[in-house]
Amino acid sequence: MSTKPRLTAADFDQELLILFDAYVHGNISRRGFLDGAAKFATAGMSASMILAALSPNFAAAQVVAKDDKRISTQILEVASPKGSGSIKGLLARPANAGSKKLPAILVIHENRGLNPHIEDITRRLAVDGYMAFAPDALTGLGGYPASNPQPEDKARELFATLNQANIFEDFLASATMLQTRANSTGKLGAVGFCYGGGIVQRLAISQPGLNASVPFYGNLPAPTEAAKVKAPLLIHFAGVDERINAAWPTYEAALKAANASFTAHTYAGTQHGFNNDTTPRFDAEAAKLAWGRTMAFFAKNLNMPQTDS
Repeated sequence: MSTKPRLTAADFDQELLILFDAYVHGNISRRGFLDGAAKFATAGMSASMILAALSPNFAAAQVVAKDDKRISTQILEVASPKGSGSIKGLLARPANAGSKKLPAILVIHENRGLNPHIEDITRRLAVDGYMAFAPDALTGLGGYPASNPQPEDKARELFATLNQANIFEDFLASATMLQTRANSTGKLGAVGFCYGGGIVQRLAISQPGLNASVPFYGNLPAPTEAAKVKAPLLIHFAGVDERINAAWPTYEAALKAANASFTAHTYAGTQHGFNNDTTPRFDAEAAKLAWGRTMAFFAKNLNMPQTDS
């Protein structure tokens, strides 16, 4: 049985990819994207079909199934008295861990809440031996709207209404919970993507005892904040991502001046979101390299016990 080849960023005009990025980040509406995409429509692909092709396909990209026997998962509610009151999220651990103490990783989602892709990332970390927790910023609004006909659109709509100051306190509470759990070694890492990448940059400044921070193509703090960075940073940038990358030279200089511990990688020719394997912006080679670097960084900084292969 033959299958259609998977679409990649190379199959789309760069102007169209930039338009999609603006749509994803709430800078234009769905109608605005469709109107802008109309000039790229062909007899075989309408603007609506272009949007569908660029949008996530969660089922096709799933790596670790919800019922994977290698892991144990639960929905956990974390108290956040300085934030929204509480926040729920997915906690995942190796199934055979028992009461063993594990290093922990906080996983921060994009601007759509805890969608199936971020749940999958969390389960992947558990397969690799970590205790991982992915909080859902949309908790107070009913959580990620999986049952909605257009869940990603609805999630972005809900996300725009959040009190971001409260949500950041919720993420801080989630990080502290992971550090202090009885089955945690106390070693904590954080990884985030897009919006989540920006949050991880802030956690590197704000979360006491954070041992490793890995932001993927996230917004950068103000240069004046660089002197407050305490956690080692491993920063991943897409090569074609001017919206994020324009601020990097100034922030890089500030990190150097502050003697902060950081390493940054830019993946030439890749689009914003290149690690997200649910959309055509995914770049398999760059994602494999970036994720390998990420896991090596966590293993080193979180003292992950190494096993013989």
